[in-house]
Amino acid sequence: MAVAVRYISTRGGCAPQTFDQVLLTGLAPDGGLFVPTSLPQLKHEEIAAWRDLNYAELALQIVTPFVGESIEQEELKRIIVDSYAAFDHADVAPLTQLGEEEWLLELFHGPTLAFKDFALQVLGRLLDYVLVKTRQRVVILGATSGDTGSAALEGCRHSHNVDIFILHPHQRVSEVQRRQMTSVPGENVYNLALEGNFDDCQRIVKAAFADQSFLPENRQLVAVNSINWARIMMQIVYYFHAALRLGAPERAVSFSVPTGNFGDIYAGYLAKQMGLPIDRLVIATNKNDILHRFISGNDYSVAALNKTYSPSMDILVSSNFERYLFDLFERDGAALAAFMTRFGKEKLSVSEAQWRRVRACFDSASVDDATTCRVIAEVHAQTGILLDPHTAVGVQAARLVERDPTVPMVTLATAHPAKFSEAIAAAGLSAPALPEQLADLFTREERYQVVGNDLAAVTDYIATHC
Repeated sequence: MAVAVRYISTRGGCAPQTFDQVLLTGLAPDGGLFVPTSLPQLKHEEIAAWRDLNYAELALQIVTPFVGESIEQEELKRIIVDSYAAFDHADVAPLTQLGEEEWLLELFHGPTLAFKDFALQVLGRLLDYVLVKTRQRVVILGATSGDTGSAALEGCRHSHNVDIFILHPHQRVSEVQRRQMTSVPGENVYNLALEGNFDDCQRIVKAAFADQSFLPENRQLVAVNSINWARIMMQIVYYFHAALRLGAPERAVSFSVPTGNFGDIYAGYLAKQMGLPIDRLVIATNKNDILHRFISGNDYSVAALNKTYSPSMDILVSSNFERYLFDLFERDGAALAAFMTRFGKEKLSVSEAQWRRVRACFDSASVDDATTCRVIAEVHAQTGILLDPHTAVGVQAARLVERDPTVPMVTLATAHPAKFSEAIAAAGLSAPALPEQLADLFTREERYQVVGNDLAAVTDYIATHC
């Protein structure tokens, strides 16, 4: 493997950073996102040699170059092994066949039943290690459209060195998602229900990172959203895991990814750039379709937000898309910064040559609620498999795009269907019971504070509780 990478900002205004520095920073000081200066380039033989590794062993191989000297190898191994020991399936991310060369990658076997566990179980332990080493106490601040919050709380609540504040859009997440967050015990855990949508939550988090003067002395904010590079890094692993199970590197594999914030599919893009033979990456969106409009029509503009049965994708501003645009702009931070200052003010597009590059890598589709419910019902009738609404969007998107029928198509099954009973009922089916570890969820005490859609309301609350 190559030597450990360093990290730079997509806006070009930050000196190269080490892994532990970006772990504790999240958003770059210039408002950009951290990306590696280079990616490990994996040879065919090296990928093939990983075929018999278990999930934790594979993860260690893939993430070691990104971490470098920041964490001792044995400690990194322990962190990864401990993180995935809590998952309820021996394969951690098992594959299930839906049809001929049509597969589901089940990413809901972690403690909070969503794909966010793959990164946040590790992130919490990474933070513990670094904070003990540096003798720091930090404030974690995150925004969630549903699943990040509970996964972050579960991953970080045991740390003695953090206070954690999670914003979620009031009355815009499913009841199970809300209760998973608001029933987490711990004196260092705080849930804020913002009177707005997810983009408002995300906007306030970014503004708080830009001006941290409200914090007590010697404190800093740490990100748990996918603006934190460690989140993206850990999600690269399951693309390799699935592809190896399906015959890579000797054969190519395609992926359909339900995504609103672009982080999950960006990890797949990175896996492809590292050498994994990925044929197509399908961006699957609901009615909130900014990514589909860009991929299909070179239209990168904000539209009205719609509330859907797949709430984790009810997002207008896809933060991680900036990381991909950085590559599309030939890593010219100044050009990207100028482009992003116009976002939200006008309809944006890229050059014809740039758009051809986008189309060469990505396909996309937008799936409405009625179709989502129909797919849930049809797949259940045909296979007995119950999809959550986000996964149903991914399955339908995979079926809509043109593809080579001999190449396996893997849809990322991002959450357990029990988290979305409203969508399951709308599909004419009975919602499954919650898994055993959440059987008493509806009797647990909830703790959360409703706050106004205002930066000062949030920062004042944090300042008085950390």
